[in-house]
Amino acid sequence: MKDQRPNILFAFADDWGRYASAYRQIEGNNTPNALIETPNFDRVAREGVLFANAFVPAPSCTPCRSSILSGRYFWQTDRGAILQGAIWDSSIPTYPLILEEAGYHIGYTYKVWSPGTPRDEPYGGDRTRYAPAGAKFGQFSIVATQNVPEHGVEGAKEILYDEVRQNFDAFLEARPEGAPFCYWWGPTNTHRKWERGSGKKLWGLDPDDLKGKLPDFLPDVHEVREDVCDYLGECLAVDAGLGLLMKRIEDMGELDNTLIVVSGDHGIPGFPRGKCNLYNLGCEVALAVRWPGHIPENRIVDDFVNLMDLAPTFLDAANLEPPECMSARSLLDVPTSSESGQVDPQRTFVVTGRERHVARARANNLPYPQRAIRTRDFLYIHNFAPERWPMGDPGGLDDPNAQPPSYDELCNNTMVVYADMDASPTKAWMIHHRSEKQVHSLFQMGFGKFPKEELYDLRKDPYYMNNVVDDPAYKEIHTKLKDQLMSVLKEQNDPRVVESDCRFERSPFTDG
Repeated sequence: MKDQRPNILFAFADDWGRYASAYRQIEGNNTPNALIETPNFDRVAREGVLFANAFVPAPSCTPCRSSILSGRYFWQTDRGAILQGAIWDSSIPTYPLILEEAGYHIGYTYKVWSPGTPRDEPYGGDRTRYAPAGAKFGQFSIVATQNVPEHGVEGAKEILYDEVRQNFDAFLEARPEGAPFCYWWGPTNTHRKWERGSGKKLWGLDPDDLKGKLPDFLPDVHEVREDVCDYLGECLAVDAGLGLLMKRIEDMGELDNTLIVVSGDHGIPGFPRGKCNLYNLGCEVALAVRWPGHIPENRIVDDFVNLMDLAPTFLDAANLEPPECMSARSLLDVPTSSESGQVDPQRTFVVTGRERHVARARANNLPYPQRAIRTRDFLYIHNFAPERWPMGDPGGLDDPNAQPPSYDELCNNTMVVYADMDASPTKAWMIHHRSEKQVHSLFQMGFGKFPKEELYDLRKDPYYMNNVVDDPAYKEIHTKLKDQLMSVLKEQNDPRVVESDCRFERSPFTDG
């Protein structure tokens, strides 16, 4: 007898921020989303729910994924709270293993929990990995470009699409008869690095069409526009892969009994104020959910969602009680409601944070500890160690007259300088032009030190350019948000506020 519980497809792309054409309904046509069409993500949103305010718990892949898998804040996952040096505590329950114990066939392809030891342990490790066709999709633009001379653009893409199909088929073939499945598809191609110029060559995206559509803190120059275009091309590849999975499930006749959730683990890499930052560009992500018969279609909801809430949500959909140790709470009542706009009156904010990203970014492998609270109108950030460099050791480049490493080094070697920002053409361009008058202030915003507290009025300042924390007109909101943030951190036993000798400042969290 077939189990009637829903299948679960979780498409979760590495370093994919909020880049999908469906978001033009919310943000208009003056952002990079104006250049792209993502029909498969848009279908999920159209036939289900599009979330306007989805945020990651941490803008760094391993701690973010630790939270999502465990349904806890990242600081509650022991060494899962850091990137390099992460070790999984097997005593922490995770939603996929709970589902497996309840009769689900679980599996994944590409990235789930890494870097970390043991590899992908929260999802069953290598035992539940399905990638017999390989993992070249993770270098989509590089591999496709290599194959274009022999196969043409579309033929080169098709080789990588076939890899997605074969890997998913291997997972489905191993499925016990009648069992519902839970599949994590984790493409990494939106992570650095990409083939330069591939946005135009493979996808027809013109960098000049981005003029006037970049955030105000990014230089609106060709080199940066081309870098963004190449990234957008990788986002289109993710959308194409999603479409392949949906078609396969539809061909099986099971699409309407499949809960589909599509999102990413944080914002764009290799750009100031993106990945590894608590600003919107680093923490705001796409999120769409589809489940016909349970989720009314074609709705946009404004509720603030922390992605760690997905763990109890998946369990809720499978009629399972989440363990008491999960600090997240199911959001299933939000998409299954018939309402749009604000559904749950309690979901009006999210708390995000960060500890250690790259181990050698700062002296003695120290982290850059931050916590933030984001509401509809404001972003408040608390920097616990403002004397440290947020993006890592500047290697003397805080002196505008210092000679920088070569463009090639800065495009290809993340560790050469400012190691908490991925190597990229944008990083190289800004470092090489940092002393120019029109670039200097933008460089300081992205690469310089941060004050202890930051407060931004997003109604007037959507790109968080003007810190108003010391403005008397914002004293009341500053106090309110700071108190609210600290209250959550204390309630959830954040070592940053409940420990006098914070564990993140010493071994094993600072081990190399």
